[in-house]
Amino acid sequence: MLEKGYRKLIVWQKANELARQVYLETKKFPKDEIYGITSQLRRAAISIATNIVEGTGRQNRNELKQFINIALGSLAETEYLLEFCFYLKYLDKKSYEGLEDSRREVGGLLWNFYKSLNG
Repeated sequence: MLEKGYRKLIVWQKANELARQVYLETKKFPKDEIYGITSQLRRAAISIATNIVEGTGRQNRNELKQFINIALGSLAETEYLLEFCFYLKYLDKKSYEGLEDSRREVGGLLWNFYKSLNG
């Protein structure tokens, strides 16, 4: 299999790992939240990585910028939802801090990637 261009991007690798971590942690959430906050948090987290993939697949700098902008919005949504889940005690302190560290790292990489597209 040929390596896809997005797979080479550190920002995608880290976003993909964040989504994986979110999926693993949300397996522990109350079952009555499966269609609520569990689903919402999963969609927000995976949207970061999928928008990077879709943007790189467009082969157009302006469209790539738009998809990275959407990914930044999903990152902000993920930040809020993680805080909310911690507040509800769906995430313990260690899990929350680990996810938040990962989210912050993705945020820095994603923002730098976005700024690099403006040149």
